[in-house]
Amino acid sequence: MDMERYISYYRVSTQKQGQSGLGLESQKDIVSKYVESKKEASIISEYTEIESGKKNGRKELQKALMECKAQNATLIVAKLDRLSRSVSFISNLTDSNVDFVCCDFPSANKFTIHLFASVAQYERELI
Repeated sequence: MDMERYISYYRVSTQKQGQSGLGLESQKDIVSKYVESKKEASIISEYTEIESGKKNGRKELQKALMECKAQNATLIVAKLDRLSRSVSFISNLTDSNVDFVCCDFPSANKFTIHLFASVAQYERELI
């Protein structure tokens, strides 16, 4: 059995958020527990960013996606809204050659990911 290889991406919008319950340490904890629950899995790289989820051109996220393609690895995030709050971004990602998993919805399929992305986008509009 091949080892599952993950590249983790952690994001907060502000320094203040980084110290809250949505903080970087909390995200790392969630991702670590998920990967540890797998029999043959490891995190091979980590990317961290302090940037709004509204922006699609986040540098660290782009690096993580490029490495996922190069290493044939899966992108992993603690929560879908840490990846993006944009339905169009999530849609483009699901159509790309990069697999990803959200620890809050690990068994989600394309349909449910789009539903959850719609909720995240709606929440963004309320912020």
